[in-house]
Order: sequence, then C-alpha cells, then structure tokens
Amino acid sequence: MQLDQMSWPEVETYLQSSGSIILPVGSTEQHGPMGLIGTDTLCAQRIASAAAEIAGCLVAPALAYTPAPFNTAFPGTVSLSSEVFCQMAQEILQGLGAQGFGHIYILNGHGANIAPLKQAMAALATGSVHLRSWWEFDTVQALREKYYGDWEGMHATPSEVAITQAFYRILPSGTASAPPRKLSPGYIKAHAGDRHGPPAAHRAAFPDGRVGSHSALATPQQGREIHGAAAQAVADDILGFSA
Repeated sequence: MQLDQMSWPEVETYLQSSGSIILPVGSTEQHGPMGLIGTDTLCAQRIASAAAEIAGCLVAPALAYTPAPFNTAFPGTVSLSSEVFCQMAQEILQGLGAQGFGHIYILNGHGANIAPLKQAMAALATGSVHLRSWWEFDTVQALREKYYGDWEGMHATPSEVAITQAFYRILPSGTASAPPRKLSPGYIKAHAGDRHGPPAAHRAAFPDGRVGSHSALATPQQGREIHGAAAQAVADDILGFSA
C-alpha cells in the first residue's frame, strides 16, 4: 500500500500492528539515448511496491530530486547539492520516525545518494533505519552478470533500462545500438558511487550519457525477471530487518 494513497485513520490502524515502511530514493537525470530521465526513481518505486506487497508493509512517496551534478550538462537533469539532500532526507526520516514508523527501509536506486543517506542516518537520534540499493542482492547480481557481463557498466545500465521497458516505455535504441567505450576496472573502482567529474567534462568523455553501459542489450523480459528477483530479495530483507 502507498502511504500517499491512504487516509490517516488507515495509517493509524496500520501502526497498531506494524511500524515498517519503505522509502524509495532515486534521481532525476539523463540515462542515455534510450533511458528515461526518472529511471532511478521508477526502478526504486516499482521494486519497493512489489516488495511491500510480499512483505505486507507500506511505501512512502519517493525522493526523486537528489545529487547528480555530473549529469547537468545533459537536458532534463535536475540536481540537488549533497548537503541539501542530506538535510532533506534526515528530516524526512525524523518525520517518519516521529509518526511511529520504527523500521524505515530505504531502497536506493542511485549511486550518488549513498554517502549523503548514510550521513543522514548517522545523525538520527531515534528510529531504526536500513539502507540497501536494489541491485546489491546476490540473485539480482547473478542476473545482471548473466545477461550483460561487463556491459552492465556504471550508468544507463541495461538492467535498469530493462525494468523501465517492462513497466513504463520502450524507446528505440538509436545511437545506443552501438556499444559504448568499455571501462577499465581501475576506472570503475575510482568512480564508484558516481564520483564523476564536472558536467562539461563528463559529457565530453561520455557524449551520449552512457558510462560503460550497453543499454541496447536490455529487453522487457529481462526487466521483469530482474524486477521479480529484486522485489523478493528486498521483501526478505525487510522481513528480517523488521524482526
């Protein structure tokens, strides 16, 4: 059930038996020639909703405006500073805790969110908060490796594009039909967590927005399979966390 689609008496009744809620967090940024601007948020929302159905918990409205400064040279990207995002996340977590949600599960869909979210969590005085990114789980990683291998890359990944294809829109691959420049292990390690350079330099280095990710390998069928694996893994994790 979505928190924003409930009445306050319904929430009050829910809180009498459970204090668990999922908070999806994504971004509003370019995802290459065939990826949707809201990909990170859409994936986190969709997986959170499916996991909540399995686990019997609520889903809070997603946080869609987050740090993505490196992508602001591409049209459609809207970025918050890490400081503003951290403060906003901290106050939302405090607000959920004050309302009686004692188990807050953050489901993340964007690498640059991780550090400020951890900072926000560390500043909390009350409440129990757990942070996971939907791609972290072994079952999901196995599917990403099976279908894409090294072409999963770092940004506009075929796994996330596949999920949006399955549940939202399929865009023509266009220039993304050709593979991008493959990344070295050193580059991936150095830039993990979306530690990319200034916007103009980033676009010059990756002119179509993909960072080592062969988006055109994605299919809706793969997206449904990856989504299902992620939803089950998140549900199992929530149940363990809440217990």
